[in-house]
Amino acid sequence: MKSLIVLLLVVCSQLAIAQLPQKSYVLTNVNLFNGIDNKIYPSSLVFIKAGKIERIGKVGDPIAKEYEVIDCLNNYAIPGMIDCHTHIDNLESARRALLSGVTTFRTAGVSAYQDVSLRDLARSNRIAGPDVVPAGVYVTPNLGETILADPRLGNLMGGVGTDEDLKQLVNVNIDRGAAVIKSRGTERAGLPETDPREQSYTQHQLTVIAETAGARNVPVMVHAHGDEGARAAVLAGAKSIEHGTFLSDETLQLMKQKGTYLVPTYITLEDLTKPGGDYSGAVLELRGRFMMPQAERVFRKAHALGIPIATGADNNYTNQSTSRISLECEHFVRMGMTPFEAIQSATVISAELLGIASKTGKIIPGMEADLVLVPGNPLEDIRALQDALIVISNGHMALKRVPFGKP
Repeated sequence: MKSLIVLLLVVCSQLAIAQLPQKSYVLTNVNLFNGIDNKIYPSSLVFIKAGKIERIGKVGDPIAKEYEVIDCLNNYAIPGMIDCHTHIDNLESARRALLSGVTTFRTAGVSAYQDVSLRDLARSNRIAGPDVVPAGVYVTPNLGETILADPRLGNLMGGVGTDEDLKQLVNVNIDRGAAVIKSRGTERAGLPETDPREQSYTQHQLTVIAETAGARNVPVMVHAHGDEGARAAVLAGAKSIEHGTFLSDETLQLMKQKGTYLVPTYITLEDLTKPGGDYSGAVLELRGRFMMPQAERVFRKAHALGIPIATGADNNYTNQSTSRISLECEHFVRMGMTPFEAIQSATVISAELLGIASKTGKIIPGMEADLVLVPGNPLEDIRALQDALIVISNGHMALKRVPFGKP
């Protein structure tokens, strides 16, 4: 028994050492966009303590010695950006997303619950972030290799189609720590052999998924390019439609009525048209060129209707990925949003979709210290989001490029 106690003490001490230190910072000379008001607050101080925004002050306010002072040189602070649709499943990709200014992401399906582990690492301060809302294994008609994610999924090798199949997969996901369920309304756009307009799960099947998840207070996100699959998902109770490339005006009206969010992932369609990146090939290039104007029409209509639009880059943030939330925001502005609306889509609106609006998405006292420093006024030029100078996630300094030349 004595040796067991010693072993436990050693393990606990090693875990404690592995945690990142929680420092107190004050950011000085900040032009602040708080995520709420369509204005910049110049000459601001942002006090960060215990991983949260402690208070907002003005240049000239007294600063206690406990704070490390970071001179932001009159650059612009915005809330950390949120990626509502990614497939990050490893530490390197999570860090790459963080360095781009993404301090929170929601996964859209991974192979073996790596997203749950990433969530737990961020929660326990083993990594600076990003925070994760994990989906676990994709609830899709054919699991393929993902049946290996959990021994209980072995009986789904022949497909996931019956009510019992769907309930089992949803419940296994939630048992393993999923905070959202990702399912499929239509086929994929990123495979040349599939038609993204073709419906996969029926309204009944999607309702079984939504009701099973809802019984455990877990929302559902549904991949749907085509209109029929998207309409079925909305009627089934999906919280968000992912992609929505070919949505009809009638389905958009239904989304407005039910409060369904749209996550367009427009930047991914652009990726289809370019060599390299996450998707590449002659068929995909032709498909992307056809789909982009369709998606733009849907975006403009959704925006005009007041449908809440959130941001998602739909990639794994590999070293070859070209899709970023900052680029998605640039497209949002090109397609009719103001810069203020685009930034809110990437922060406040996305936080509301993920059910974490009381924790992040704004730079105000009491919120998690998730923020990004950029070199220009993003309310004037949205492209400023593409150059992160400082990234702070959960109060941890993940990236620090100013003051230049100093550690």
